[in-house]
Amino acid sequence: MASLRRPSADGPTPGSSADDVPEADPHDVARTICLQQLTASPKTRGQLATVLRRRGIADDVAVTVLDRLVEVQLVDDSAFAENYVRTRHASSGKAGRALAAELRQRGVDDATVSEALGSIDPDAELATARALIARKLPATRRLDVETRTRRMVGMLARKGYSGGTAMRVVREALAAERELDLLESSFLESLDVDLSDAARLGD
Repeated sequence: MASLRRPSADGPTPGSSADDVPEADPHDVARTICLQQLTASPKTRGQLATVLRRRGIADDVAVTVLDRLVEVQLVDDSAFAENYVRTRHASSGKAGRALAAELRQRGVDDATVSEALGSIDPDAELATARALIARKLPATRRLDVETRTRRMVGMLARKGYSGGTAMRVVREALAAERELDLLESSFLESLDVDLSDAARLGD
């Protein structure tokens, strides 16, 4: 009875068919990694290059594979940037400056970033800042004016709004709030007078 040849713990048994299996083509490996990444979510060329580098793919192989993905439009930094700016501005209220920084972190070049930011209308950005403050304002009413101003300006700054824009929007909101409070006080005072007159007439 022929004895069974057990594989070595260090690898395939010399002379076996497993010993002849060729190594995977690095271009195929890189392509598979990229496609897996793109299946999960859209990625920029820079993001994919970073992943390939971390996975030990040689730079020349990565360039070849990424060039091909760009050629067949599976990777499109312009489309990525435009969609990113549109969706993030709408969902988070972030200003162009913050969105630009996030795109650069993802490897998008300055020219593409500038082009994508052109879709943000300055008036719409200002309106977004005002809406953010309008939502934040009621929660700060118990605080003193200095603290309220600092917190709201800080919130807008973290979202990428300039200091000038942040101060302008916060001052407008606080002024409008004070005006509304004065109108309410005036109305209540006049209401008290009307009720007093009505009470005397009733007597």
